[in-house]
Amino acid sequence: MTKPALHAFCQSFIEQRIAAARTAMQAAQESSSSETKSSAGDKYETGREMANAERDRNAAQMQQAQQLQAELARINPDAPCDTVRPGALVSTSLGRFYISISAGKLDGTDVFAVSPAAPVAVALKGLRVGEKAAFNGKTVRVLAIE
Repeated sequence: MTKPALHAFCQSFIEQRIAAARTAMQAAQESSSSETKSSAGDKYETGREMANAERDRNAAQMQQAQQLQAELARINPDAPCDTVRPGALVSTSLGRFYISISAGKLDGTDVFAVSPAAPVAVALKGLRVGEKAAFNGKTVRVLAIE
């Protein structure tokens, strides 16, 4: 799988998160707006507050996804890499990692999208093909970098 294809997978991952957060925020807003005053005023206020808290939580998730989108936008998937850095597709003795955003294993691939701040990315940062690093008590060798 090419870096541009992996980059597109990551972009799709983020877009799905943003859409899900937006939908959940709208549902919470509608729930808050549709709460009607009952004879038990406290129940009405509690229901509204719960809906508002849910909306706020989803807004925070959407903001996090938008931050990921901005981080991903700073990466040029066509740029060649000779060291482990953001934008690098790294094959190691532990597996393959696309240093970009934290998206986990990308569907249909053997590649894990990891943030530059992820422990494995930090351990490998700056290494070249053939070099080794210690990670989780194991020696990890860099086999290839794209």
